[in-house]
Amino acid sequence: MAETVDLYDNAYAHYDVDAYREVRVETYGEDLGQTGWTTTEESNEIPRSLAITPAAMVLEIGCGAGRYALQVAATVGCRILGLDVNEPGIHNANRLASAQNLSERARFKVADCSKPLPLHQDSIDGVFSNDVLCHIPDRPAIMAELFRVLKPGARFLFSDALVIGGIVSHQEVATRSSIGHYLFSPPGENERLLERAGFRVLKVEDTTNNASAISKRWSEARLKRSEALLAIEGQQNFDGLQQFLSNVHALTSERRLLRLLYLAEKA
Repeated sequence: MAETVDLYDNAYAHYDVDAYREVRVETYGEDLGQTGWTTTEESNEIPRSLAITPAAMVLEIGCGAGRYALQVAATVGCRILGLDVNEPGIHNANRLASAQNLSERARFKVADCSKPLPLHQDSIDGVFSNDVLCHIPDRPAIMAELFRVLKPGARFLFSDALVIGGIVSHQEVATRSSIGHYLFSPPGENERLLERAGFRVLKVEDTTNNASAISKRWSEARLKRSEALLAIEGQQNFDGLQQFLSNVHALTSERRLLRLLYLAEKA
């Protein structure tokens, strides 16, 4: 069984450390505080996919350090609420919002999204979640909650990097799950759950190649800065993260785990 490895606490608590910032830039081409498999190009498409306007109220499930949500608020002019269970991430997000004078438009709260959301019915104009639903234990429940809080005709976009595409060993599952709780999905299950919740599926896009490329660049960028990262993470955690990234690259490049992007609409 793989040892538990910390990714998120270190990434968010040490957000401003040069080594982490440089890793993000080298991995993604732009520093948006990323810790997942979303390319910069995919990030740029999210507001358009959701048809977000300056008058919109937007929800991000799993906002992490908040940098991307702040970019959306600043560029689109909308209001945005970011929810995440990780306290260092939310602390950093609110700090950045204050520093950028965006606190009135962008708010961030610690929340367990496996429980009912602190939002009124039909109050949200768009929801997105990048590689986060796989961490939430009850997927039918979170989809039902998102359907409840979205306005009629509003859209929901999310990615799932754990759609099973081939044979995966128990050791590979353990390594892939070493950074937290995970749910692995069979093909077609997300579409079924979306429709059961009441959504109309608009698009399903295969973005597995993005996860493969990002995991490789991320691992290489970390290796270049191993001395600085080892001083923060320690040898065991550093090695564990490198093994995790190698595992992601192998599974996605061989298409034994797929990353799919889903866009749905509240009917």
